[in-house]
Parts: sequence; C-alpha cells; structure tokens
Amino acid sequence: MNETHNLCPPTALAAIQADTQVIGFQMASDARVGPLLRTLAASKRVGRFLDLGTGTGLSAVWLLDGMGTESRLLGVDNDPALLAVAKRHLGHDERLQIVCDDGDRFIRQIAGEGQKFDFIFADMWAGKYRLLEETLNLLHPNGLYVIDDMLPQPNWPDGHQIKVNALIASLESRPDLRTAKMAWSSGVVVCAKT
Repeated sequence: MNETHNLCPPTALAAIQADTQVIGFQMASDARVGPLLRTLAASKRVGRFLDLGTGTGLSAVWLLDGMGTESRLLGVDNDPALLAVAKRHLGHDERLQIVCDDGDRFIRQIAGEGQKFDFIFADMWAGKYRLLEETLNLLHPNGLYVIDDMLPQPNWPDGHQIKVNALIASLESRPDLRTAKMAWSSGVVVCAKT
C-alpha cells in the first residue's frame, strides 16, 4: 500500500499549495491529513463543518471535496493574507463562509449564539489548547472533532510537548468522547462525541 498513490486531489489543491509556498506559510497541515479529512467529511453528507485555523485553505479544500452539496463549512483564521489565498481559490464555493477573526473571540461568540457543528477540525491554538471545553460543546452528538500536529514538530516552542500530553489526556478522560490516536503523519486524533 502506498498512501500517496492515487489520491485524486481536489482541483484547487495545486494552486493553493503554490500560493502557500509563494507567501512562505509553513504552518499548513501535513499533506497526508487532507485525504483523511475528505473521507471523514464524506461520512457527514449533510452537516455543518468548522475549520479552526483555515490558513490558506489547504484543509478546507479537502473538506469541501468530501462534503455533500447541502453541507456548510465555516472557516476561521486571524491572518487576512492567508485567508486571501483561500478566498481566491475557494471563495466561489457557496458552501464555504470564511471569517477573519481572533480564534478565542470567535469561539466565545458562536458558543454564545448556541451554534452547533457536526465536524470540527481544530488546527489552531483556540479550540485545541485554549477553549477546548467550549469547542467540544459546539459539537452535535455523533459529531467529529479532529486535531493534528500531536507528534513532535520542528517548529514546536520549548515545553510544547507538555501541552500536547495534557490535551490528549484531557480528550481520553472524557466519557462523552470516543477517541482514536494515530501516530501517523503529524500525529492525528479523531474523537466522536457520544
């Protein structure tokens, strides 16, 4: 089995990758995470999706490729230069709404509005290392919560492993989650809310 063979990447992926390199953004998800996101998204044919840390759209393009026509994706990031790439290549898709906002403020706002999601991909500190409880409360029952970068990365700040260990322990201790840890790619955790 070759995990990089016959991936059938989304049409816009190559252009987003090229623009991501041009602007020098190096915090994007590992390329192998995309097909997993698409596959998991396909299990929720009609749903509300939340992409925390949309960046240039490298995760959003895969999510959109797996989502049904009636699904909606809300992408959030605090960097307008990164989001400009996502808007340029994905903005035509009516299923996608992109918001430029501080992650903590955004999570608090939508939690206060009582919004709920069927799928959350958290690829920023907000919703992962901060405001975890509030973010998990945004999930519908049977909703999926997905995070990556759980294996050591060269750009981790000193002491970050302690935060990763605490996050994983917190997820594992919750009786309302079923958790699968994958020591693959950058380290992925998938949780289903019961």
